[in-house]
Amino acid sequence: MLNWLVIGIGDVTTKRVLPAILAESRSRLIGIVTRDPRKAESYGVPAWTNLEDALAQSKADAVYVATPVFLHAPQSILCLRSGRHVLCEKPMAMNYAEACSIEQAARGSGRILGIAYYRRMYPKVDRSRELMEGGAIGRPVFAEATSHGWFDPADGHRSWLADPKRAGGGPLYDIASHRIDLMNYLFGTPRQVSGHLSTLVQPIPVEDNASVLIDYDNRVRAFVDVRWHSRIARDEFRIRGTDGEIDLSPLNGDSLAFPGGHEAIPAPENLHYPCIHNFVCAVLDHAPLRSSATSALATDWVTEQVVIHARKADD
Repeated sequence: MLNWLVIGIGDVTTKRVLPAILAESRSRLIGIVTRDPRKAESYGVPAWTNLEDALAQSKADAVYVATPVFLHAPQSILCLRSGRHVLCEKPMAMNYAEACSIEQAARGSGRILGIAYYRRMYPKVDRSRELMEGGAIGRPVFAEATSHGWFDPADGHRSWLADPKRAGGGPLYDIASHRIDLMNYLFGTPRQVSGHLSTLVQPIPVEDNASVLIDYDNRVRAFVDVRWHSRIARDEFRIRGTDGEIDLSPLNGDSLAFPGGHEAIPAPENLHYPCIHNFVCAVLDHAPLRSSATSALATDWVTEQVVIHARKADD
């Protein structure tokens, strides 16, 4: 049995993380850290406002870090050094150096560190890898992902995402990170990155759109475009090869089209459940971790290269 402490009780935590922990047969929720203990009352577990006290007073084996990005590194490192395993929300950290510091703390502690890039666990993503490896589209050469929607932080809902001191950046950090991680999962090691950031519509201090170009060691090129200023929602993901195309659009839907076939492969009802379950298996059974600190480091590296490239372009 794995005893969980959860830090943060916002949107994602209440809708997905806590239900996933409660549904996982070898998991037990034993505490919550939150600025407002009233939010934890319905879960029937102790609540702390201070992480140090929670770590000292609880018998947690693992901690889920679900706070804003600027807290990921200090809180994850504190938990790891206290002897706890950590599953941290994405993106891993505010920058690549911070991400490396968390990974180093995990290695030094001997504890498991996972990052919640749950989309790599979609069944249709694994099916796409299988199709590629079977030659369904010949040699993969190009992949593209778009995620467009309307997000106005002025309405107060998750407004911290538009605060560069708390979130690091805008949609590059929030939604591109998931797609970048998927590209890394499918195509391996990124070797060259360029990108553009701008703020076109939303009156916010971070970018409201980001375009990312990645070249991989295997010569596949990937393009990721994310926007917070589109009233037309898009959630596209396509992989093109010399002999055809795999279309996962919409990425969050069940459709998978490929040369000679079409399949409906739905994601789990709770998208976080496979991530929680895999983490539990990694801790208790030494199973391979599907989204590890090592794999997440590559995503933070790509993100940082985009920021660097965009700044040089603006100089």
